[in-house]
Amino acid sequence: MWALTALLLLVPSSGQAATLEKPILSLHPPWTTIFKGERVTLRCDGYHPLLLELRPINTLWYLGHLLLPSHKKSIEVQTPGVYRCQTRGAPVSDPIHLSVSNDWLILQVPYAAVFEGEPLVMRCRGWYDKVVYKLHYYHDDQAVRYFHSSANYTVLQARASDSGRYQCSGTMRIPVESAPMFSSKVAVTVQELFQAPVLRVMGLEGTHGVVVLRCETRLHPQKRDTPLHFAFYKYSRAVRRFDWGAEYTVLEPELEELESYWCEAATATRSVRKRSPWLQLPGRGSALDLISTTAPAPRAAALAPGNMPLSFRKPPVSRSVPSVTSVRNTTSVGLQFPAGGAPTAGPPACALPMILEQSPRALKPDVDLLLREMQLLKGLLSRVVLELKEPQALPELRGTPETPTSHFAVSPGTPETSPVES
Repeated sequence: MWALTALLLLVPSSGQAATLEKPILSLHPPWTTIFKGERVTLRCDGYHPLLLELRPINTLWYLGHLLLPSHKKSIEVQTPGVYRCQTRGAPVSDPIHLSVSNDWLILQVPYAAVFEGEPLVMRCRGWYDKVVYKLHYYHDDQAVRYFHSSANYTVLQARASDSGRYQCSGTMRIPVESAPMFSSKVAVTVQELFQAPVLRVMGLEGTHGVVVLRCETRLHPQKRDTPLHFAFYKYSRAVRRFDWGAEYTVLEPELEELESYWCEAATATRSVRKRSPWLQLPGRGSALDLISTTAPAPRAAALAPGNMPLSFRKPPVSRSVPSVTSVRNTTSVGLQFPAGGAPTAGPPACALPMILEQSPRALKPDVDLLLREMQLLKGLLSRVVLELKEPQALPELRGTPETPTSHFAVSPGTPETSPVES
């Protein structure tokens, strides 16, 4: 009786079995396309039962929706289709699509998902492993690599841009060299290793207004054990280099107006690096209403080499506007600042709309005065032209009272002009 009880205690409960992860299905050799008549091995790795359990654990195999008769851990197959496996109490594994071809040339790609930063290997294979000459690899109908004879095409660090449809072409000696032959197109997808990070404000520490920033991202479920490093930047300057911590503390003395921060997440080897959008912190005395911007970096940062932002800090602008007065009865606008030195506000252009609102009459020109000066100038020009054309008529005109004097002056105090005798 006690021996039977001990054996029953070794059997896992139904609640524990329900939490088991789905088994991992692998293919050997690791190619999804084979020639007709070849055989490959499928292996199901999942939950392993205890040796003292009363019932043995069987592995279930599925070809599409058909249950296969084998219950072993690995099986050999040569039929095309979608294969899955399952162990007792665990969910069904991810599928593997096996293709069987009768062509002279096939392109073999990995059965498992390829993630960012990992190598992507493809193999162009001839019938009965014949050597393929003048070998070309194509990506979305564009030639990407050429080999004189059979060779694998390898992308050392795959990126999302490497996804697409691939194909290969070449010639074979059967028994003489054939015309160029093309394989069928095969779709390849590079999975995202982790999402682009987002910089968020976690809150305040202590009573001194210290802000804590956190660089948040999410790994792919199949790669959740991948270690990531984080770096933090203020404008284009790195305030903390890559390390394991996903949080950064901004001290109160560093807070100025509109400080912009962003972070970067990367793998330990830096093969995959992704940056976050900008996050603006308020200045001293502002309410802690922080919003993470979802728009891309400013234009200056987008044009920076290496996707690194440029510094575009502006000096703080005072919110106080000095009073402005104008000088009356002048042909140009005169601005006077209050006693005490130069203005403390930003550039004069910032205060120009306020000037127009306060003193519109000061900027209105004196049209009558301008017309009189133009008439006097016209008379002087006419006299000069006449003197150049008829020098002998000049003495007669000098005594006439209608002729204006040689020069004139404008009194700064009155809007009208008065002649000055020579």
